[in-house]
Amino acid sequence: MKKWFFLLSILLLFFSCDKDEVMANNPAFQSLKNEVFWRATSFTASIDGDGKLIVIGSLGTDRVVLQTAFAKVQTYVLGVDDVSTARYISSVSKQEVLYKTGKELGSGQIVITQYNKETNTVSGTFAFVAPNSTDVMSVEKSARFKEGVFYKVPVTLTNSND
Repeated sequence: MKKWFFLLSILLLFFSCDKDEVMANNPAFQSLKNEVFWRATSFTASIDGDGKLIVIGSLGTDRVVLQTAFAKVQTYVLGVDDVSTARYISSVSKQEVLYKTGKELGSGQIVITQYNKETNTVSGTFAFVAPNSTDVMSVEKSARFKEGVFYKVPVTLTNSND
């Protein structure tokens, strides 16, 4: 009887615990860069006068710049043209190394999942492989980003005539 009472007590303990799930609604910009977790400490988004969306995430001196032809909810394929692109700029010892996608250069996609005009925020996902276009002698021939997410990044409108 003591055994059953003990088991019942343990079961009640497990089932009576309230599961407080943490749900963060904070803006974020993160990805796996070459299989290592990469999270931007600052991020911005803007729409230029031509309607292109530019989302930038920065961690220290490194930056990821995502650009889409429009701010519409859809999938933008990378490596097809020079309008929808992804760039990774790495600054090591005051020397910038640029990895970028472009026409017949690199591959991947940027998916805009939500553009909220009321709160002026944008959310989406991204993954890309961008070849090194600056330092041909570099050990890293390409930057690989996968499982990338930008969430509720504030958007500002810019004028292309400035």
